[in-house]
Amino acid sequence: MELKDLSPQPLWQHFAALNAVPRASKKEAAVIDFMLHFGKSLGLETSRDAVGNVVIKKPATPGMEHRKTVILQSHLDMVHQKNSDVNFDFATQGIDMYVDGDWVKARGTTLGADNGIGVAAIMSVLSATNLAHPAIEAMFTIDEETGMTGAKELDPSLFTGTILLNLDTEEEDELTIGCAGGLDTNTKATYSEVPAPAGSIAYSIRIKGLLGGHSGMDIHKGRGNANKLMNRLLYKATQSVNLQLVSIDGGSLRNAIPRESVAVVTLPAADNATFTAFLQDFREVLKAEYQSVEKDLQIVADEVPVPAKVMDPAYFTQLLRAIYALPNGVFRMSPDIPGLVEASSNLARVIVKDGEFITQSLQRSSVESTKEDVAAAVGAALANIGCEVTQGGAYPGWKANPDSEILRLVLSLYKNHFTHEPKVGACHAGLECGILNGHFGGKLDMISFGPVIHGAHSPDETVQISSVGRFYGYLLEILKEIPVK
Repeated sequence: MELKDLSPQPLWQHFAALNAVPRASKKEAAVIDFMLHFGKSLGLETSRDAVGNVVIKKPATPGMEHRKTVILQSHLDMVHQKNSDVNFDFATQGIDMYVDGDWVKARGTTLGADNGIGVAAIMSVLSATNLAHPAIEAMFTIDEETGMTGAKELDPSLFTGTILLNLDTEEEDELTIGCAGGLDTNTKATYSEVPAPAGSIAYSIRIKGLLGGHSGMDIHKGRGNANKLMNRLLYKATQSVNLQLVSIDGGSLRNAIPRESVAVVTLPAADNATFTAFLQDFREVLKAEYQSVEKDLQIVADEVPVPAKVMDPAYFTQLLRAIYALPNGVFRMSPDIPGLVEASSNLARVIVKDGEFITQSLQRSSVESTKEDVAAAVGAALANIGCEVTQGGAYPGWKANPDSEILRLVLSLYKNHFTHEPKVGACHAGLECGILNGHFGGKLDMISFGPVIHGAHSPDETVQISSVGRFYGYLLEILKEIPVK
């Protein structure tokens, strides 16, 4: 079966058309043009604001003019991740999708269901001619994944709606009424290099095969962080052999749990057998620790030409200790909401090359004070070895409102489309709702929901076909029952 044959057909056709357009965060020019053309082709009022957010307005259908205006919101950009052995150019190629049973997947790359399914659902509502709905204001934001600049710089004068439906939740049994805020902590330092010791051999060590995933929604699942595991490997190896560091290239995107890390090291040729035995033992240790989570974890070492220079050994020791000390993963669980991660940190990027040491990490929390606390802990560990610490890109969380009118409505309609009771609560991801509501004086009545999406922000991303049908039917029923003004 092909995507065009899936139901609901308009939604899947719009998703396929959207995924044919390159749409990396901060490189959304093509998808902005695509959406502007889409809205205008329908004869609908279509515009973009100064930063690039696209707005498409559709009048209420006959008999629905007295209902409240609804803002339907999703983001246009997607996370670009691929497996290292996949030859794919995100700048020029559309996503290569296929159907596997009840799932749509991509071949070796992220799928873009986050948040492309939400975008496609809104496109379906806008293009439909036989639906009952109130006045619709479609809000397509940019750059959600790498800074939420679209939400931050939104022009609120383009909207009159008082209800906002965010279509960026990734489990169909969840109705989200709150989310975490975030803060980036980036560091950099310079270090001295010295000649590689005489009589050395060199290895390129690669940790790969990890699941990775969303650094908010997946942070509590016990998955390996390639940057932390590589640091652990190097730290442990220095206790057995005279290891020296040449370079590290670990992770990729700030909001993805790092799946791979590559380090180049030197060691005395006389220690080769000891080092090889250490690697084998270390592999077995990690496999035992992660056997139920990271089934494809691999550590591969290949001998490479000996480079001319290595990091100053004293700084190498300091670097290993600092990264070891960095908080990573869950920092605190919420004492008020069972099962909710309150605060976390993800060491997303580690780069060591040619005298420069760089890290990038993202801290999240539903409580501003603990977000600041974990960010301070990360910054302090690296400031202790002379790193310049820069913190920015902050965005607020979204405070839950259990007395929301739209929440009461969606709860009353839920059982008509699903066989289970929904979970109502906050999530540890960074949705745009908190930022958007700030533009409207906190007066928007908001909720977020969506279909089943697994593995977002990783090449394992997949969306469940049957859940998309249920989600879309649910959305249409909500629009039909929006309360009067």
